[in-house]
Amino acid sequence: MLLANKNAIIYGASGAIGSHISRAFHLAGAHLFLVGRNKEKLDAFAATLPDQQRVDTASVDASDENAVKKHAAEVVEKAGSIDISVNVTGVFHIQGVAFADLSVEDFMFPVNHYIRTNFITAQAAAKHMIPKKSGVLLSISTPGSKLPGTGFMGYGLACSGIEALNRHFAGELGAYGIRSVCLRPDAIPEAIAAGSHSKEVFAKASAAAGISIEEMLAMHAQSGPLLKRLPTLEEVANTAVFMASDHASAITGTVANLTCGSQVD
Repeated sequence: MLLANKNAIIYGASGAIGSHISRAFHLAGAHLFLVGRNKEKLDAFAATLPDQQRVDTASVDASDENAVKKHAAEVVEKAGSIDISVNVTGVFHIQGVAFADLSVEDFMFPVNHYIRTNFITAQAAAKHMIPKKSGVLLSISTPGSKLPGTGFMGYGLACSGIEALNRHFAGELGAYGIRSVCLRPDAIPEAIAAGSHSKEVFAKASAAAGISIEEMLAMHAQSGPLLKRLPTLEEVANTAVFMASDHASAITGTVANLTCGSQVD
């Protein structure tokens, strides 16, 4: 198993993407420390995993520096190390509003939230990874980090910031054997059915176009990606397993392009 004997903290573990990554990590042999704001939802998901001895849950706000540091210390006290830290947290934010009408507050909210939480969670893990000179940090972005367009300025900037942090994490921590990789999938249709906050986020844009979210994503799948489809949750999860494993030990400071070709490097 690729992640046997690895201890992994997954922030946003009960979300659509987080739960799929968590399940894939579990199948790959990792000991999971699942983190989210809703303990009941976390516990319900954790109960679906077969080996309960390799699963712990905790309600922690990823934007609360002290709470994240405290939880990281508790993980090390219990398991001995943090080998992998994954941040796939997501929050509702405003999209579909043109620049001329966008408030400063709505513009800054995703920037402040995503940059803050990725900094806090990575730093909390890094402090425990540095002494043992190994570890992997994983984050998640979207093509919005590079694409021009209307209606996603704040989130686009947040994604650009996450990818910039990824490069800086790699630069700061590489000498300690710590790798940092960002995953960049395009929109994932099945995530909406799985309860992702993206449904609420996309609602304004689809309503303005007079079509359903499903129709909007289907049109994008045919017009944007070279593969004429959008990525699946399983594809994102399997890539996360590989990037967190020793098979990817030469990979750091990069973005894994999971856009099915809607964005070409």
